[in-house]
Amino acid sequence: MTKEEKLEIISKFGKDSNDSGKSEVQIALLTKRINDLTSHFDAHKKDHHSRRGLMMMVGKRRRLLDYLIKKDIARYRAIIKELNIRK
Repeated sequence: MTKEEKLEIISKFGKDSNDSGKSEVQIALLTKRINDLTSHFDAHKKDHHSRRGLMMMVGKRRRLLDYLIKKDIARYRAIIKELNIRK
């Protein structure tokens, strides 16, 4: 992920370009990294060290989504719809 892509995601989901701590921003950044790594595994099927990192990112995103469900269900529904996480 390039610096420009990261700033674009932060400004889209945060209040401004410096708001990287908001749950929605963190979930969006993790989703971008997860999607990038998923395409990496199509070419490198035996890269198990990176696969472990992917599983850790998926778990962190899951915990952030669980927190957001408890905190504000409307924000949760908006972020999963925007990122197209749930099928």
